[in-house]
Amino acid sequence: MHFITPLLPFAAGWSLLFFTTDLSQLGWVNGLAQLLLFALVVCIPAWKTGRLSYVDIGWPLGLALIGVATLALADGQPIRKLVISLVYLFIGLRMGLGAINMWRNGFFQTEFPRYQYQRLRWERKGITNIPLMIQIEALVQGLANASFLAFPAYLIASNKSESLHTLEVIGLLIWIGAFVMESVADMQKLAFLREMKLRNLKNQVCNVGLWRYSRHPNYFAEWMVWNALLIAAIPSWLARSAQDGWVVWILLGLGLLFVSRLMYYTLVYYTGAKPAEYYSVQKRPEYRAYQETTNMFFPGPVKVVGGKVVE
Repeated sequence: MHFITPLLPFAAGWSLLFFTTDLSQLGWVNGLAQLLLFALVVCIPAWKTGRLSYVDIGWPLGLALIGVATLALADGQPIRKLVISLVYLFIGLRMGLGAINMWRNGFFQTEFPRYQYQRLRWERKGITNIPLMIQIEALVQGLANASFLAFPAYLIASNKSESLHTLEVIGLLIWIGAFVMESVADMQKLAFLREMKLRNLKNQVCNVGLWRYSRHPNYFAEWMVWNALLIAAIPSWLARSAQDGWVVWILLGLGLLFVSRLMYYTLVYYTGAKPAEYYSVQKRPEYRAYQETTNMFFPGPVKVVGGKVVE
């Protein structure tokens, strides 16, 4: 039973779509598309190689699939539907094509550290059937795309209102700002690594630019990308209050809130900051001092330790 438990919340979220008045077709089409995608791109390669890293290809391409399904099947106001579909396509293809490029360059020959860390979690729990757990993990990611992570797109794209709500504008502006922040953080990290390579320095701590104020500014920005989508989806959710019945309507709202919680947990504890730092502490002698002076996730001022800033 404990093998099935991780799937249950996402299966419930997916099932909720079939109790709405207009989202069941989207639920079916996207759900089956995600199943096919993950079977071909994640489950089969993972079964053959024993590596879960293929999720990094399947998950973002699944987000792009949400964009395609929404654009093709949602019946909301055309401009609103087009914008949210393009947002999902952009997010998914940007990460997905980047992962495919890494696969072509041989980076998938070894398991990524965050998935090595997942194996450590399984060992601590006494789980020994690793091949089965890899398949369960892949299905969890696919069901997340079929359920909660698609909620903002479904709700926004099904909104028929011709007027633009203030929260939609705010959400779009936050999304743009978060994307810019994530891109800047990535560029600063790459520039730092290039400089260290030129200076023949290894295992140095990146604490420049945005990385001076957060140990993982890219993850924080990614979380804000999803919060922006939730903010933009609030008017569309409110507009459905008399459409689906109050129970389904409330559950849809809770599902939206769950997206923020889900992405925060993922980016901090599941495959993000915590697994990364587990290995960074081992590889980089100065990383513990960096942990003492710099917030892990939320950007903030550099902390003073022992009366001085530790660099």
